[in-house]
Amino acid sequence: MAPVRLKARVALMLLGAVLLVSQAHAATDVEGVRLWRAPDHTRLVFDLSAPVTHDLFTLDGPERVVIDVSNAQFKADIAKLNLSETPIKSIRYAPRNGSDLRVVLDLSVRVKPDSFFLQRQAGAGDRLVVDLKDVVPSNEGPPPVTVPDVETSKRDIIVAIDAGHGGEDPGALGPNGLREKDVVLSIAKAIVDKLNAEPGYTAKLIRTGDYYVPLRERRNIARRMQADLFMSIHADAFTKPSARGASVFALSRSGATSEMARFLAQRENESDLIGGVGSVSLEDKDEVLAGVLVDLSMTATLGASLQVGDYVLKSMGQMAHLHKRHVEQAGFAVLKSPDVPSILVETGFISNPTEAKNLGSRNYRVKLASQLVSGVKQYFYQYPPAGSYIAWQKQNGGGETQYTIGSGDTLSEIAKRFNISVSRLQQHNGLDNHVIKVGQVLRIPTS
Repeated sequence: MAPVRLKARVALMLLGAVLLVSQAHAATDVEGVRLWRAPDHTRLVFDLSAPVTHDLFTLDGPERVVIDVSNAQFKADIAKLNLSETPIKSIRYAPRNGSDLRVVLDLSVRVKPDSFFLQRQAGAGDRLVVDLKDVVPSNEGPPPVTVPDVETSKRDIIVAIDAGHGGEDPGALGPNGLREKDVVLSIAKAIVDKLNAEPGYTAKLIRTGDYYVPLRERRNIARRMQADLFMSIHADAFTKPSARGASVFALSRSGATSEMARFLAQRENESDLIGGVGSVSLEDKDEVLAGVLVDLSMTATLGASLQVGDYVLKSMGQMAHLHKRHVEQAGFAVLKSPDVPSILVETGFISNPTEAKNLGSRNYRVKLASQLVSGVKQYFYQYPPAGSYIAWQKQNGGGETQYTIGSGDTLSEIAKRFNISVSRLQQHNGLDNHVIKVGQVLRIPTS
C-alpha cells in the first residue's frame, strides 16, 4: 500500500506543477476596447483580464502606431468603435511570435503617442491606456497673453467651471444607471450658459465632453484661462445611503475639517488612478506648489476661496439641503492652485435615493445651476477684480445684485453680508420694517 500511496502523491505533485506552469503561461485576454476623444488627444483603453507588459513604437509611410503585448490574445469586439473625429482610420491585430499580440493603429495624421498600464483600482480592472496626442504645427502656438490696463479696461470676470471625473472615470454611481460624470457635466454646462448671459462675465468649461482630465491639469487649464475663479462640480457617494446634503469645500493647508471632508477628498484624489494617468502620485509632491503653499499669495488665495465659497454655499442652501452650513476644508488636489481662488461644490449625494432623484432631473439641475451662479455674482459684486466691467459699473454707481431670502435669514445679517446699512437696504427695497419672508427677492444697492 505504501508504494501505491507514494506514486499517487508523486502524480498529484506532477499534476500540480503542470497546472502551475499552465497558469503561468495562460494568455491575458484583451476583453474590451474603449475610446474617447478630447480636444487635444484621443484615448484608447484596452480592458484586460490580467496585467501585461507591452512595447509601443511608431511607423511612417503611412503613419501607424504599433503596440506589442506579451502573452496576450484579442477577444474584444471593435466593430462598433466610433473612430470618426479621431486620427485613427482602422485598428488591426494579429498573433505575434506564437503567444504575443500585435495591435496596429492606422492613422490619418501624425500623432505623439504615450502608453501606460493601470492596475486594478476602485472597481476598475487592469487596463492598458494609449493616448494619441495631437501634433500642433509650430506656427500655431498659443496666442500671446495680453494684460489689460487696469485704469481703463472693462474686462469680463473669467470663471472656470470644472465638471468632475469623465471618460473611463464615471465618478460615483447612483440608481438606474445615474453617473456622476454625466450629472455634473450637465450642471457645469448650465452654469456656463447662465454666466455667459450676464454682462461682465465669461465662463469656460474645463472639460467640454466625456473624457478625463488629470487633476493637476484641470487647475493648470484654469490658470491658462487667467480665471478669476475655479469651481469644480461634483455629486459624490458615501458608504451610507442616508448621507445627504450639498457642501462647498476649499483647500486645507493642514487637516480636514471633518471625517466626511477627509473621506471625500481621498475619494476625489484617487480619480487619477481610475481616470488613467501614468506615473501618478497621490502625494502630489509638487516642489513649486509646496513652496507656494507657505507663501502669502497662497494665504490670500485661500482667503478668497473661503469667501466665495460662503456666498455659493448660502445661495445653494436656498433650494438644497446643506450637509454643513459652513465651508469645509480638505486636501483636494484639484484645488491646489497658488493664485486662482478655487472651490469644490458637492451638489448632493448620488448615493442618497432622494438626492439622486433630484440630480437625475434636468429641471432640478438647471435650478441648482441658477443658485450657484447667483452666489458667484453676489461674491464678485462685493469683491470685483480690478479692471473688470463689474468693478467699473460699481464705481460708477450702476448695477445691482439680487438676494433671495432663505430660511434663517435676517435683514441685519444680509446687510452685513453685503457691507451696507440696514436702513439703506430697507430704503432701496421699500421696506417699512424688518419683516422679510423666505423666497422674497431683495435688490442690493452698491455699497
